[in-house]
Amino acid sequence: MPKVLNPILPGFNADPSILRVGDDYYIATSTFEWYPGVQIHHSKDLANWDLLIRPLNRKSQLDMRGDPDSGGVWAPCLTHDGEKFWLVYTDVKRKDGSFKDTPNYIVTAPKIEGPWSDPVYINSSGFDPSLFHDDDGKKWFINMLQDHRRRPRAFAGIRLQEYDPKQEKLVGPKKTIFHGSDLDLVEGPHLYRRNGYYYLLTAEGGTGYEHAVTLCRSRDIWGPYELHPQKHILTSKDHPLTALQRAGHGDIVDTPDGKTYIVHLTGRPTTQFRRCVLGRETAIQEAYWDADDWLYIKNGPVPSLYVDLPAATDDGKYWAEQRYSFNPVVGLHKDFQWLRTPEPERIFTITDKNTLELTGREGIGSWFEQALVARRQTHFSYDAETVVEFSPTDERQFAGLVAYYCRYNFFYLTVTAHTDGKRELLILPSEASWPLGRFTFPLPDPVPIPQEGKVRLALSVRGGALQFFYALVGDGGEEKELEKIGPVFDASILSDECGGHQMHGSFTGAFVGVAASDLDGEERKAGFDYFVYRPVRYETDRYEV
Repeated sequence: MPKVLNPILPGFNADPSILRVGDDYYIATSTFEWYPGVQIHHSKDLANWDLLIRPLNRKSQLDMRGDPDSGGVWAPCLTHDGEKFWLVYTDVKRKDGSFKDTPNYIVTAPKIEGPWSDPVYINSSGFDPSLFHDDDGKKWFINMLQDHRRRPRAFAGIRLQEYDPKQEKLVGPKKTIFHGSDLDLVEGPHLYRRNGYYYLLTAEGGTGYEHAVTLCRSRDIWGPYELHPQKHILTSKDHPLTALQRAGHGDIVDTPDGKTYIVHLTGRPTTQFRRCVLGRETAIQEAYWDADDWLYIKNGPVPSLYVDLPAATDDGKYWAEQRYSFNPVVGLHKDFQWLRTPEPERIFTITDKNTLELTGREGIGSWFEQALVARRQTHFSYDAETVVEFSPTDERQFAGLVAYYCRYNFFYLTVTAHTDGKRELLILPSEASWPLGRFTFPLPDPVPIPQEGKVRLALSVRGGALQFFYALVGDGGEEKELEKIGPVFDASILSDECGGHQMHGSFTGAFVGVAASDLDGEERKAGFDYFVYRPVRYETDRYEV
């Protein structure tokens, strides 16, 4: 059987929920403040996955304007009851401070491709909701319970209540069925039924380096639940040198031939600071049910970098250059997302001239309406480039190429203008300046450029080093050789560990893309001819072969 390299979903694919319907497998992952909401990947063999749909894609379903960094859509759970698909999720409106605002919703669809319904509001008592379809037809809703009185940790256990699909609301008694182990921070619940037991799978220890998957069971859905003999069936917390760190938040799937696998989030740290520049990714492990009716991870509980699966992964596809053109008929490529707004027409359009045209809105890092279109960083080393046409009149108008994590962490090569209106290139770096969110001063020296004409912008990331480049484009479209601009920056700050929050507070991943801002409010437009993302095999990169 082929050895498949983890993760199976590289780069910012956190909190996986896995489902098999017939011979088809689906994984739903969190998207947080990135729009549209929830990524659903599809596979036939558990090894090769393709992004199929982001179902929360219209204003009536999701509006995240004002959601904080690492807020928005948390921990979706995807299930099927034999008739239709069910997707539950949280839209986190506040995550820091004394309270969390965590409304939970359900949407449904007859087919995985949709159409997906408008959301039904369920509750706001906590996050990480899950829906369990019992053998008797009852449906049970569970989520972690948030208690703001508990300090320093407000995780109060896993709450259970019946869901009535006809009334579209929770009914009957509710109970906290599991308070977690001594590791604390219990969340991410999933319920299963097997051989007369109800099994409750949870995540514990926070989403950092103490993360773990905990399993318990009961003969009665209301409990009491007994802990697994190992307590945590999957974790890296006691093995700091293993390849896959931060292992936790899992879900279980059975294959048609009776095998069992668990998918889980993980991180692959680099640099001496153990920074996960690719965010939290999705990995898979083979598991088995032993004679004691407990689930165990094969060769676990420490996660394996390699796993046996029926098919090998397509290595050529993973390393292929992605050159994105823009066509108004085809629309924006599925690799791209934007931030928060359900009204993308206000921030970008694809013109008849086959350019991606961004409308300058608020400053980069705004929680409301910023024009930024980007794709995930899925490799430790890569090149990216674009060609932009932009005519700013002053320093409050800028557009260009950006490597972005959140409002506190980004590197932005801009076409802008000086106060005298003369055009220039200027790098705007914001390096881990939490809680102020300011640029890193002094700014690199600007480079004067002609008042008119297109500019080619590029960047290279080699492990922890980021370098920008530029070249002028002639009237006939000819491009001069790229020249370096600015210093080498520390690319590793585009990571959860530096994401503008304290521990366990940043949850997304690094993106690279294009952006435009107009702080004068004139809505000046910037046109981009293409975008290239080119993976690079680099000798110091770990875990990529």
